Amino acid sequence: MRVWIERTAEWARSAGRRLEPLGRRLGPLGRRLGPVGRWLLRVGRRLAWEYPRPGRVGWRRWMPSWRQWLGGAAYLIIALVATTGIAFAMTDIPKNLNTFATQQVNVYYWADGTEMARTGPVDRQAVPLGQIPKPVQWDILAAENETFYSDDGVSPRGMMRAVYEMIKGGDTQGGSTITQQYVKNVYLNQQQTVTRKLTEAFIAIKLDSKLSKDQILDGYLNTSWFGRGTYGIERAARAYYGVDVSQLNVSQGAFLASLLKGAGMYDPAISPDNQQRAVTRWKWILDRMVVIHQLTPAQRAQYTTFPEPIQPRLQGGLTGQTGYLVDLATQYVTAHSSVDPRLFDLGGYQIYTTFQKRRVTALAASVKAASKGLDPAKRPADKDVSFGAATVAADGRILAVYGGPDYVKQGFDDANTATVPVGTAFTPLVYAAGLTDGVQLQPGGSRTPVSGTSVYDGDNKMPVQTPEGPYWNKDGQLVKINNDGGRSFGKVTLHQAVVDSINGPMAQLGMDVGLTQLRGTVEKFGLLPASMGEPVPVFPLGNSTPSAIRMADAYGAFPGEGRHVEPYSVSRLLFSGHDVGVDRPQPVQVMTADVAHEVDSALTESVASGAAQGARLPGVEVAGKAGTMLDATSGWFIGYTGQSVTAVTMFHADPNNGLMLPLTGVMGAPAAQPTSTVPTRIFARYTRATASLG
Repeated sequence: MRVWIERTAEWARSAGRRLEPLGRRLGPLGRRLGPVGRWLLRVGRRLAWEYPRPGRVGWRRWMPSWRQWLGGAAYLIIALVATTGIAFAMTDIPKNLNTFATQQVNVYYWADGTEMARTGPVDRQAVPLGQIPKPVQWDILAAENETFYSDDGVSPRGMMRAVYEMIKGGDTQGGSTITQQYVKNVYLNQQQTVTRKLTEAFIAIKLDSKLSKDQILDGYLNTSWFGRGTYGIERAARAYYGVDVSQLNVSQGAFLASLLKGAGMYDPAISPDNQQRAVTRWKWILDRMVVIHQLTPAQRAQYTTFPEPIQPRLQGGLTGQTGYLVDLATQYVTAHSSVDPRLFDLGGYQIYTTFQKRRVTALAASVKAASKGLDPAKRPADKDVSFGAATVAADGRILAVYGGPDYVKQGFDDANTATVPVGTAFTPLVYAAGLTDGVQLQPGGSRTPVSGTSVYDGDNKMPVQTPEGPYWNKDGQLVKINNDGGRSFGKVTLHQAVVDSINGPMAQLGMDVGLTQLRGTVEKFGLLPASMGEPVPVFPLGNSTPSAIRMADAYGAFPGEGRHVEPYSVSRLLFSGHDVGVDRPQPVQVMTADVAHEVDSALTESVASGAAQGARLPGVEVAGKAGTMLDATSGWFIGYTGQSVTAVTMFHADPNNGLMLPLTGVMGAPAAQPTSTVPTRIFARYTRATASLG
C-alpha cells in the first residue's frame, strides 16, 4: 500500500508539471488544463507530505485517510478525462475517403491457376437526399437511429454497450448512431476495436458540428452497403425492386432498412431463414414508425403483406456452370475466412478454387447428352425434370459440379439443393455404421458386433423388427419392407445385400443399429442435420435429402481409408496479391480403415457383378451404388474411381410448390425401369471422359 501511494503521489506531481506546458500548446482546451495541472501538483505534494500519516501508530500509520482515498480517485478520473480530451483534440476529420471509393474486381481461378471468372464492379450511384421519399428516410431512421435529428452524433449508452461487448468478445455491431456509421463507412474500416470505436466517436462529434444533419443523412444513404453488391439506396432500390429510389413506398423502404443490419442475414433470396428474419424485422420497423409518430396506426394497418423483392440480377460472364462455381467459392470465402462480405463486394480479391475445368466441362456434356431424351412437348412426364451432380475428392476438394442447364437461366444450384431424397444410395452409410457401431438386439442389452458375413433375411415384405418385437406404424399396420421388383433372396450376408441392393436387410440393419445411433454416425460423414429424414423404418433406405455435393463427399471416406474431410472449394485467397487466411478442413477418422475397405469391396463388387453393373467400364475399376425411392421420386448414382467420387441425381419437382413428383415414364421409360438408370448412364459417360484425370 505504501509503495502504491508513493507512486501515485509521484505520478500526480509529474502530471501536474507536464500539463501546464502542454496546456499552453492546446489553446482553449489547454487553458482549462493549466489549473488542473496546478491542482494535481498540490494534491501530489499533500499526499506525499501526509504519508505515512503523522500521529498514527501501527497499521493505522500506513492506512490512507478517506480524504486521500477520495483525492486519489478524483485525480484518476480527472486524468482520464484529460487524456480523452487530448485524444479528441488531436483527432481530425480525415481528408480522404476509404477504399470503397477505389473498388476493384474479384478474380476467380481454376485449380490449374488459369482465370475462370471476374465479378464486379461494385454497383454505386449517389442521389440527392431530396429524391429519397421522406417516409423511406424515416424507415432508415426508425431502424437505425430515431434520435438522429436531436443527438450530437454519438450515443454514449450505445458506445458503452459496444465497448463492453468488445471487451468480453461478444457482438460488436451495435452502439453506433447514423453519424458514426457514416464515419465508419467513408473514413475508417469495418474492424471492431476499442481504438477504432473511439476514433469513430471523436470524428462523428466533429462532423456533427461541421455538417448539417441532412448532409450527413445524404452521405449515409448514398454510401451504405445494402447487399447484392450495391452501395447506396438508389442502387439498392434497383437491385431489390427494379425501380428508382423516388418510387419506393414506406413498406419497401422498411425492408431496405432491415438490410442495413446485415444483408447476408436479411436478403430473402439467400435462404428461407433469411426470409423469416426479413419479415420479422420489416414488421418491427413499421411498428417503430408508429411509435415515433411517422405513421398513424391506420396507415400502418395498410401494410400487411411483405413486399417481396425481385430475384438478384445475374452478372455477365457467369453463364453455363461458371456462375454456380463462383457462388460456391464466394459462399466458402464468407463462411471460412475473416473477410467481411462488404469488403469482399468491394473487390480486389483473387480466389483460387479447387474446380477442374476439364471435369466441369465433361460433367455438363454428360448431363446434356443424357437429357436429349427429354421431350416435354410430347410427354408431360418430361416437364421440369432436373439434374444435379458433383465430383468431390476424398480429401474434400470439390472438383466439379453440374448445377443446372445455365446459371443465367436458372440461378439455384441443383448440385447443392437439399430437397431430393437420396434413396437407397444411403445404404452404404448404413452398412458402415453397422460395422462400426454394432447392433442392439435386446432391450437394454449390450451391442453386438456385425460383419460382412453376418446373415439377414433377404425375402420380400419381411416385417421390420425392433428389440421389443415387430414394428407397427401409427395406423396399426405391421411395417414390411419391399425389395426392388418384389424379389426374394432368402438368407443373405450383409455384404451381398449391398452388392445386390437388397432393401430388407439394410432396413433391418438400420433398426438394429438404432435409428438415433445411426443418424449420429452418418452425420459424421458430413451430412447436415437439417437434411436428415424422419426416424422411421425407411430412414435407412434414404428418406433424407442431402445434396449431391454432400453425398459425394460422404462416400469419399470409403476410398479415403475411413477419413472424412468437409467439402471445400477455395484453396487460396489473396487480396491485391497478399495472402488472406482461409480455413482448410482437416480429416477426421469416422471409421476404421478395415470398415472402409469392406464397404469399398462391396461397392466394387456391385459394379462388377451386382446391381450397379450399368456403371461398369472396361479396364477401369469402379465402385458405386444406385439409389431409388419406393415412390420413384428420385434417381441417384454415386460412384468413384481412385480418389474422386461423383454423385448424380435426377428428380422432378412441382414448380408451384417444390414437392417431388414421381419420375415414372420420364423419357418414355417403362414403369419397371429403375429411376437410377439415367443417373447411372451420366456417371458412366462422365467417368469414361475423365478416367485419365484420376
